[in-house]
Amino acid sequence: MNRPLIGVTGDDTRLPLAWWFIRFALQRCGAEAYRLTPRRSALPDHLDAIIISGGDDIDQRLYLPDAPEIAPINRERDRFEMIALELSLSRGLPILGICRGAQLLNVVLGGTLHSDLTMMRRLTSNKRMLLPRKTLHLETYSKLFQIFGKEQCKINSLHHQAIKDLGQGLRVAGRDADYIIQAVEDPEHRCRIGVQWHPEYLPFQLRQLHLFRHLVASARR
Repeated sequence: MNRPLIGVTGDDTRLPLAWWFIRFALQRCGAEAYRLTPRRSALPDHLDAIIISGGDDIDQRLYLPDAPEIAPINRERDRFEMIALELSLSRGLPILGICRGAQLLNVVLGGTLHSDLTMMRRLTSNKRMLLPRKTLHLETYSKLFQIFGKEQCKINSLHHQAIKDLGQGLRVAGRDADYIIQAVEDPEHRCRIGVQWHPEYLPFQLRQLHLFRHLVASARR
């Protein structure tokens, strides 16, 4: 069976923790990972899918023109990943956005974000944690429900921003107990999904691996 080539975006850091975890997940699912960064930004012509990984906040001025400057942001990475997303969308590639990647996918498609969730949380914690301590509630009509095979599961949380107004073609696939959007998808595409949590850091959860398997299977088509 062929091993699809899947691009994985990220920072130009010497310790790319997310890259290593995502690469491991893709290898387990039968795919080859290709690292993409602002300094290594050219998408190979034979790329079969792309993952936009997590990281710093997206520049608010990309979706709120009058917003003040905030830190930390990485405008170079914003520009690079927006171009990568636009190319991937034009090619019809399978796309998985993780945390920041889900938010950026939504912004590229014309959506907006909640810039700070602190005051929106009533039933869930604002603490960022790698361990799965929040509950994801999936819509039963969603592709993610079919992928996970159940309506609820535990997820981790490293974000303080989230999707507000949906980008073109996207629908909500899952929320948390505070009704904050945790997952979006394009129902008309075989794999165009954004998740607010970090499935790469939950390798012990088989359902999280199913998400990468779905991406790899879509890349093989």
